[in-house]
Amino acid sequence: MIAAIKPAGSNTRGLLAYLYGPGRQDEHLDPHVVAGFAMLGMPDPGRDENATLTELARYLDEPVRLRNSEFGQKVTDHVWHCPVRAAPEDRYLSDAEWGEIAQRIVEAAGIAPAGDDLACRWIAVRHADDHIHILATTVREDGRRPKLHNSGLRVGDACREIEKNYGLRQLKKGDRTGTRRPTQAEMHKAERVGWEQPSPEWLQDRIRAAIPHVTNAEEFIAYLKADGVEVKARRGPSGDLLGYAVGRPGDVNEKGEQIFHPGGRIAPDLSLPKIKDRLESGRPEEHPTARRNHPSTPWHQATDALDTLHTGLADDSHAQAHIAALGELLEATAQQAPDHLRGELQAASKVFARAQRSQIRAEDRAAHALHSAARDIVHTVTGPDSSALAALLAALVWAAIVARRWHEAKGHAHQAVAARLAVQHLQTAADRALAPTLAELAARPSRDQSHRVLANDVRAAVPDHAERILADPAWPALATVLADAEARSHQPHQLLKEAVAQRELATARQPARVLITRIQHTGRNPAPNRRAEAARRRSTLLSGSESSPSPVGGISAGPAVRRAARPGR
Repeated sequence: MIAAIKPAGSNTRGLLAYLYGPGRQDEHLDPHVVAGFAMLGMPDPGRDENATLTELARYLDEPVRLRNSEFGQKVTDHVWHCPVRAAPEDRYLSDAEWGEIAQRIVEAAGIAPAGDDLACRWIAVRHADDHIHILATTVREDGRRPKLHNSGLRVGDACREIEKNYGLRQLKKGDRTGTRRPTQAEMHKAERVGWEQPSPEWLQDRIRAAIPHVTNAEEFIAYLKADGVEVKARRGPSGDLLGYAVGRPGDVNEKGEQIFHPGGRIAPDLSLPKIKDRLESGRPEEHPTARRNHPSTPWHQATDALDTLHTGLADDSHAQAHIAALGELLEATAQQAPDHLRGELQAASKVFARAQRSQIRAEDRAAHALHSAARDIVHTVTGPDSSALAALLAALVWAAIVARRWHEAKGHAHQAVAARLAVQHLQTAADRALAPTLAELAARPSRDQSHRVLANDVRAAVPDHAERILADPAWPALATVLADAEARSHQPHQLLKEAVAQRELATARQPARVLITRIQHTGRNPAPNRRAEAARRRSTLLSGSESSPSPVGGISAGPAVRRAARPGR
């Protein structure tokens, strides 16, 4: 059940005309009062043919009129409006049940506390099976204004209890970190003009897309303007940027004036102070293009940066920072990914935005590596690197699962759901990214004898996951990857242990596929020269025996050391 308190208005008669009218699409059927502050003697235009909307409005506004006649400053924002809607799958609720629900909501809001005979006047109008509208005038019978601070939270808590008591679908409790829902007027305008999204959603996408590209607030404002967003900056006397509001080109009011939305009202984490904190934490120490010739691509560097999640979750403020930065990395990856992956990655980034914020304050500098990785991707990626991108997407799946688990542990219901949805999109993208590699590997399978040897390596190196790996349809491809690595002087047993140690494997749907991406990621480095390493160790032992005639700490050299020191050995 959703109760959405609307901004205060000043026209009681106008709102009644809407509630008792046909609706915008003739959806208002049989409007009538199901509850109110004083049912006896209150006219109901839906049931009394002699009652009028003007008479009902005057009845509700009487305390407002009396206060305005006695005090110098008139009350103009006195209309409180709260639609209450049941879920589509909920059972039918009778008029009496809707009346009880309305009574509980006005009590929770502070409009009409239980047992208060001098509370505000209100009515609940039902004009459809699945919802009612509560209208109240916010001047009490004693002339005072009701205490409505945090009424939205109290009404939300009341709705959760109502859902339990009436056997309705139970929604997640809000935490005041969600984005503002588009108003009906904004949705109707988008439909009328032919926009796919209401303006606030369109603007949110543009703001989030800009963040990985910039390093400070001034660049942020300039980037938005270059991207076609109308920007109104608020500056202090010194010229310092204090705030910003954005508008969609063509989104104007009745006077033809551009409509602007403050960033913090579009989403809580898009206010200027919070964006500044994130940008400063990810500011590169060198120009991004300075690393273009680095042997690791930005995809590789981002995959390595994700390993910071291992240590970043120990502290709540650090965990929140890493999860927020993970959203930036998702956005950057979606922007630079090939066309066949971009749709799923954009969808993952969009839904994960809800998981980026919670009531826990982020220590943004703790996630410097992820912030920098996002900026490197948007600035330095010049072409596709399929195996490196596949490794990054597999790591992003794991990271989103980690984020979901953290939110679940903290009781962040909405964020956990958002992370779960992002995982689904990321898994689809990761499967698509790895498909060409699997096809190439399937075309040149390793020999059966090699399979058996490599299977023993898996059982020895990864005993806890060996059977799942060997049962995975991608196991033959993994065996080919291990055989290729062995041909380059790598040890399959060691590669497997290193791949499993990177990140946990228990959450992987197809562990062999995950290991393919990890081994290709780590196996890109040259294999260590083991003969040179052995020679270096022998040299160290020989020099140590010459400079230290007496054993260190009174312990004599063992037989192996003595053998290594003999000439010709």
